[in-house]
Amino acid sequence: MAAGRKFWLNLAGLAVFVLVPAVAGLADKPFLVSLFTRFAVYAIAAVSLDLVLGYGALVSFGHAAFFALGGYVVGIVAFHTADGSGLLGWAGTQQALILWPLAIAVCALAGLVIGFLSLRTSGVQFIMITLAFAQMVYFLLVGLMVYGGDDGLAIAQRNTLPGIDLGHPVVYYYLCVALLAAWVFLCRRIVGSRFGMALRSLKQNRRRSIALGLAPLRYQLTAFVVSAAGTGLAGVLWANYALFVSPDMTTWQKSGELMAMVILGGIGSIFGPVLGAIAFIGLEQMLTGWTEHWMLLMGPALVLVVLFGRRGLYGLLVPERDHG
Repeated sequence: MAAGRKFWLNLAGLAVFVLVPAVAGLADKPFLVSLFTRFAVYAIAAVSLDLVLGYGALVSFGHAAFFALGGYVVGIVAFHTADGSGLLGWAGTQQALILWPLAIAVCALAGLVIGFLSLRTSGVQFIMITLAFAQMVYFLLVGLMVYGGDDGLAIAQRNTLPGIDLGHPVVYYYLCVALLAAWVFLCRRIVGSRFGMALRSLKQNRRRSIALGLAPLRYQLTAFVVSAAGTGLAGVLWANYALFVSPDMTTWQKSGELMAMVILGGIGSIFGPVLGAIAFIGLEQMLTGWTEHWMLLMGPALVLVVLFGRRGLYGLLVPERDHG
């Protein structure tokens, strides 16, 4: 019963994403396409964070750094491509097939370095060191005055894909939805694999898992790198959506927002963070229309979810112990 409900719930969610442009056109509300594009982009970042938070018990307060790095790779390359100055002898490019894998690789490399150093600690120390790395990235970006410093960097146009017009809002929206579906599928396969089982074993009983021969650093670092790459992909998509990047993308508040999305949707569920991203951003949009102090209302909502729905919104809809 639970498996069937989960299947139909996921199918209904996909159908909603697919039908949004049609509904927006019929209702003459084009802003819905833009809003759901934001949902898709942040859902990718939230699912990426859940991979280490929900399945690896790694409470990272620095994932916004990867979100910003992915966006800044797009912005910096676009800056040098536009003015013809080149970057390290490279003329630059607007081709997504070149630029996006490059940005994801940069984020994965940053995740490898940050994860390797951070995983030498645990608990509160791990939280603080990931936060410290994110703050280091923040001040690095603020200090890059040639790229706008604290004011951020505007991007003239979206990247290009052969045969696809990314400048069209609906086309770009469907690309984001397709990447979200692919990323959720990939993360679901990772979680269900032997690697995922080992990662969950380390979460449930670290000492017993080590006694069985598992190497914690190897599994947790791999998960951290994959998570960083996924968050970097979200940053790439955000830069192309907003046509703007700024150091605010890597603040601790942004990391907190991603964590709130995971908690709201359901930790350790893969599909839950998608629902959490929709709920969080949707509530933000609604509450900001009432007051600029919208977090005063959002906070109690998160507290209620934690107290009465420990598996998040997705757990309330799918009453299953392991609803991933």
